[in-house]
Amino acid sequence: MKIVADESVDYGLVTRLREYGFCVFSVLEDYPGVLDEQVIEIANRHQSLLITEDKDFGELSYRLKFLHHGILLIRLNNIPRLDRIEKVLKTITQHYDKLKQSFSVLTSRGVRIKPSQTSN
Repeated sequence: MKIVADESVDYGLVTRLREYGFCVFSVLEDYPGVLDEQVIEIANRHQSLLITEDKDFGELSYRLKFLHHGILLIRLNNIPRLDRIEKVLKTITQHYDKLKQSFSVLTSRGVRIKPSQTSN
């Protein structure tokens, strides 16, 4: 299962996902400083779920209708770091197939998965 982690994603989550067996392409490692539009293109090239903490990807997906293979927006600022990492890991492992075709938001209350009209 492939994931592209935007620069905004806690690197501890990237490490944890890799430990769990995910193939994670890290924008921070491989493409530092690229624009959000380029991040979506990287995820598309890898046919990967994009995980981010940057709300701008909602605008790119909905208002600008960028094609994607799934975006998970992580909104867990009020949760301790290690708990946040484990919550994201659990969400991805339980819902990966649904997340890949959707724009989803993960909050402390749970995950909202909305199938995207702009997914590939």
